[in-house]
Parts: sequence; C-alpha cells; structure tokens
Amino acid sequence: MRYLAVDLGAKRTGLAAGDDVLRIVQPVEVLQVPRGPALMDALAKAVDRHGPDALVVGLPINMDGTEGAAAKDVREFGAALGARLRITVHFHDERLSSFEADLRMAQSGRTHREKKELRDALAACAILEAYLGG
Repeated sequence: MRYLAVDLGAKRTGLAAGDDVLRIVQPVEVLQVPRGPALMDALAKAVDRHGPDALVVGLPINMDGTEGAAAKDVREFGAALGARLRITVHFHDERLSSFEADLRMAQSGRTHREKKELRDALAACAILEAYLGG
C-alpha cells in the first residue's frame, strides 16, 4: 500500500511518500499554503500527483500522551480531507518529528533557508517511518 504522509502546519505542510512493502520513505514537497480551504485544494492536487492509497496525518500529541485542542483540530481537518477525497486517513503521533528532521539536516551543509524549506517534508518522513514501524 502506498502512503502520503502529511505534516500539517499553520503556514507550511510537509509531504512524504512511501509504501509498506519496501518501507522506503522520501520527502516529496512542502505546500506553502495556510491551513483552510486553499490547503484542502492543494492537498487534493498532491493526492492526484502522488497517487497514495491512504494518508497518514501527523497528530500533535502532548508530551504526556494526551490530546489537546491542536490534536482535535487536526483530527477534524483529516476527517474532512478524507471525506472530500474519499481516501482513508490514518493519524499517527508526530511528537519529535520536527526534532528528527532537524537532526537529519544538522550536518547537511544546507543553508538556514534550505533547511527551513525542507524541514516540514522531512518531518512528514519521520511520521511515515514511525507509522510503518521503521
């Protein structure tokens, strides 16, 4: 099964693609669209481009394991996205995914700007890798 991971942000949303057979995950793009109807449209186009069988949306769980208002918002957005696109949406804990992305880029030699542009897609990679058990 092919997955598209989504790291929702207020201004940028990172996307990563992978599958459960090879378990290879790669960053695919960062959508620079604020959350709302325009992001829903941009994600619909991304699903068309990448052809996943399902989505994995990062869920902002609190460090104590509880779900707060941010997690509720993400669940509502993901449910609306799934209904609109008629695609299965899975949610997965995204704790420390941005930290993982920063670690991956620490010795990359990229500029601050390049790192900022790639960070959200790498966070989506971390979410999908954790979801796939890798």
